[in-house]
Amino acid sequence: MKRIIATIATLASAGVMAYGIGQSTHPMAEGKKLVSTEFTGITSDNGGMGVQVRYTQKVNRIFSYDAGLGISGGDRAQRFFVGADYEIYPDYLRQPRFSMKANLERAEEFDTTNTIISMAPTLSKGFNFWGKEAFPYVSMPVGLSLNSDSKSYENTISLNTGINGQLPIKGYRHLNGNLELQVGLKESFTAFVAGVTFPMN
Repeated sequence: MKRIIATIATLASAGVMAYGIGQSTHPMAEGKKLVSTEFTGITSDNGGMGVQVRYTQKVNRIFSYDAGLGISGGDRAQRFFVGADYEIYPDYLRQPRFSMKANLERAEEFDTTNTIISMAPTLSKGFNFWGKEAFPYVSMPVGLSLNSDSKSYENTISLNTGINGQLPIKGYRHLNGNLELQVGLKESFTAFVAGVTFPMN
């Protein structure tokens, strides 16, 4: 716990940035707690490489939440977020999992302060790859970005697709990996996320 607090304190003192759908599409037992370390990169509008930390907890069968922050180069900095995922339909037989994820972000981007409220409808489905189950997903976050400096707002839309699953590496199979691509459609940005998730319990 001391290491987590120290990491958060270190990240909070630098420019921070966080994005991606995260681990909410991966099946978890009730009460499960995860910490993810993710490498990030924005490939549009003066973006940069970075790293972020995300905490995820499964509260009950249909509800989970996450929170995180990160550091990054480029003009998008000083961001942290909290999110909540609500499962509407489970992944069952041929039916994909459908959930709605709400997200609240506070960010300093291009020398302005923004509060971003978004909803992300998400589809995911478990598949067997070479004897291991993995969970591809697609999501379309739609949000409202409120600029507190100019007292204005913008609508934001992106398309996110990715996959979560157990690492297929001997000795590390207790860890999950994730890959995600975000494509900016409207007042958003194009980015990638690649990470490893560590169980806390």
